[in-house]
Amino acid sequence: MARRILVIGCSGAGKSTLARAIADHYRLPLIHLDRCYWRPGWTAPSEAEWFDEIERLIAEPEWVMDGNFSSTMRRRAEVADAIVFLDLPRRLCLLRVLRRAVLGYGRTRDDVAPGCPERFDWAFLKWVWNYPTRSRPKTLDLLETYPKSKIILRSKGEIRRWIAAGFPPVAAG
Repeated sequence: MARRILVIGCSGAGKSTLARAIADHYRLPLIHLDRCYWRPGWTAPSEAEWFDEIERLIAEPEWVMDGNFSSTMRRRAEVADAIVFLDLPRRLCLLRVLRRAVLGYGRTRDDVAPGCPERFDWAFLKWVWNYPTRSRPKTLDLLETYPKSKIILRSKGEIRRWIAAGFPPVAAG
């Protein structure tokens, strides 16, 4: 069984939800990178602080980690036993992010740091919209060179079937 699993994909793809399900299924520690990265008021750490934090997190023997953070993606992939890429359609991701902002406005989700309430952020919405042309190709390039267990899920149905089948091939890792 894989002991270190990355869950990556566009915001709104369902990374946190799926990572929670994998962690529960295999009884592995769950790490939400948004919770580790952000400081109150959506303040970013220094680059050095962030890289130190990533090294500390990936040194753990077991984890399910969700989040993109391209500056540390390759390093996290080096130690991961498996990567799950949620490659869902742009419109679905954008709708989910908008719904999350509306329904959770002013409240802090459990997968982000305390003091980071849900809000409307036009720059973030633009980032989500541009993900397929800006970030997706880099992720696919990384996966192309990744020698270990990887799975790409492209729809809600594929995700449901993968869960129902017991999360293969991550279990075979």
